[in-house]
Amino acid sequence: MARVLIVDDSPTEAYVLKSMLEKNGYQTVAASSGEEGIVKSKTEKPDLILMDVVMPGLNGFQATRQITKDPETAAIPVIIVTTKNQETDKVWGLRQGAKDYVTKPVDESELMNKIKTVMGN
Repeated sequence: MARVLIVDDSPTEAYVLKSMLEKNGYQTVAASSGEEGIVKSKTEKPDLILMDVVMPGLNGFQATRQITKDPETAAIPVIIVTTKNQETDKVWGLRQGAKDYVTKPVDESELMNKIKTVMGN
């Protein structure tokens, strides 16, 4: 069973994502900040990371860059999940190493399709 790390400072958003993922057969681990997301990417070794962008401290773009540039975690695909829906945000997110980009409110079927594509299932 694939494990997904959800990095989001909003308990409500994290819960929505967790519910969608678990309903579709994924295990979830949560982190509430970019810093915690980086630590958990190393300790939990998830199969995928869903990364929010707007968070206090390290934002999701910075955390994604650190995760995808670190040899220890570089193989873990990151999908950015954010309210930032500008094309420039998407381009920037992908430039940081993210494999895909989803805007909130998240459409469950779109998210599941992107997860399957990124994970190669």
